Amino acid sequence: MKRLKRDEAHTVSFILNGEPRRAACESRTLLSDHLRHGLGATGTHVGCEHGVCGACTVLIDGVAGRACMTLAVQVEGRNVDTVEGLAGRESELNDLQRAFRRNHALQCGFCTAGILMSCQDYLGRNPDPSEQEVRDMLSGHLCRCTGYTNIVKAVLETAAERRAALRGAG
Repeated sequence: MKRLKRDEAHTVSFILNGEPRRAACESRTLLSDHLRHGLGATGTHVGCEHGVCGACTVLIDGVAGRACMTLAVQVEGRNVDTVEGLAGRESELNDLQRAFRRNHALQCGFCTAGILMSCQDYLGRNPDPSEQEVRDMLSGHLCRCTGYTNIVKAVLETAAERRAALRGAG
C-alpha cells in the first residue's frame, strides 16, 4: 500500500448518494470536511470531531460510520450515503424520515442526520427491534433536545411498517 504524504493532494473517487464523485483533497482531510466543504453535502454535521456525538454518521458501503473519524482517501472506490441520499430522486422523504416528522423526533435537527443514518443501517440489520435495542443503538448519539422518546417511537413505527409491507408483498 502506498504511504501518503501529509500535505499531498489526492483525487478521491467514490459513489456519493448513488452518483459518481471525483474531487481532490489533502491526504489528511476528514471525510466530514470533504463532504461538507469539498462536495457541498452539508447534511453531514460535525459536532465533536472525536467520534462521540454521532452527528457526522454516514453509511460507508451500507454500514454506519463516523465521517469525522474517517479520512476522505479511505472511501476511494466505495459507496457513501449521507442524509441527502435518503430522500428519493424527487426529494420525497423516505419512510424513516416521514416517521421522524410524524413523531416530532426532529427538534433542533442538528443530530438528526446522523441519527437517521444510524437508524437506516440498524433497521437493515434488525428489522424487528425491541424498544431497548433501539435505545441501545441510539446510545452512540448525543441529542440534547428530544430525550430520545420520539426518536425511538419513529424507529419502531418504521420497523413495523416495513415488516407489514414485506408481509403484504409476499
